[in-house]
Amino acid sequence: MKESLTRRAMLGALGTAAAATAGCQSPGTSSESDGGTADQSASTDAVAQSESVYADVYREVADAVVSIRVYSETARGGQGSGFLIDDEHIVTNEHVVAGGDEYYVRFADTGWRSASVVGADVYSDLAVLRIGATPDVTPLSFVEREVTVGTEVVAIGNPFGLSGSVSAGIVSGVDRTLQGANNFSIADAVQTDAPVNPGNSGGPLVTLDGDVVGVINSGGGDNVAFAISAPLTQRVVPSLIQTGDYDHPYMGVGLRSVSPRLAEANDLDPASGVYIDRILDGGPAAGVLQGSDGSTVVSGTEVPVGGDVVRQMDDTPTPTRQALGSFLALETSPGDTVDVAVERDGTRETVELTLGTRPEP
Repeated sequence: MKESLTRRAMLGALGTAAAATAGCQSPGTSSESDGGTADQSASTDAVAQSESVYADVYREVADAVVSIRVYSETARGGQGSGFLIDDEHIVTNEHVVAGGDEYYVRFADTGWRSASVVGADVYSDLAVLRIGATPDVTPLSFVEREVTVGTEVVAIGNPFGLSGSVSAGIVSGVDRTLQGANNFSIADAVQTDAPVNPGNSGGPLVTLDGDVVGVINSGGGDNVAFAISAPLTQRVVPSLIQTGDYDHPYMGVGLRSVSPRLAEANDLDPASGVYIDRILDGGPAAGVLQGSDGSTVVSGTEVPVGGDVVRQMDDTPTPTRQALGSFLALETSPGDTVDVAVERDGTRETVELTLGTRPEP
């Protein structure tokens, strides 16, 4: 595994080198001696080492990253990024290929070549393209275990059509929830401070070992960007390749996070869990779970009352919507029956819920 300096060490090294270049002296050195030479040399070596880590991962990964062009008879063409995962398949975002009629990809050392969409899933914002002939490129692999906050990562893609661009940062957060289609959400997303811009969508976010942490989805500005996590991608993509589609588990409920005011209105202790605001008619939860049956006013704000609060699903605690969403997305499939521990009318009980399939968008 390649080693790198910490950000603080790197910045310190850069600062020392910059001071020497500008003719500034470090404390304790003399303008008539070579006392600063060793320190300056060490700083220069440190900077070179830090730079080589990013250069190494770029050289290892970039050949498998593609530019994507999408054309439509009814709309202006779009562009994005993607990456090779085997001898013929490229992963990208669903929103990159949506609405297209013709698709083209270009590797770093090739011209444009046609591609076809094998499958696309709007609910995870993932899609797979197939190409007929692949250059001599090593496909990318996914991380084998859950990524941790603080892990250094690199985003490679084609922002604003500038192919082969690289930006670096860290994993700023995990288990994020992104807004998806039809008021559904995308669970288990990875947050990063690596700069991401239009055109990066669909490209890989990788560790310094070159393993894919996630598929870049969006940039929110202010050093906040998101990627579809490797675990979710690894569940969805094989199904897209095999069948062209992916079935998401479905409860048929409207959810709310337990806020302080909602907890006060419903006498919840602890003030956590996932509140069920409504039950969709004919959905899996109808007759099993309980939604709001009224509302009250707390500090001038109307708050729903009477709904179940989900505390646990099977053996997984659900203190937040993010935890519940990640459990459903990564641990269950349509048709599974799960034990749902709820707080209902001040008491705890467990009910069995058989999951359905999320409706077509």
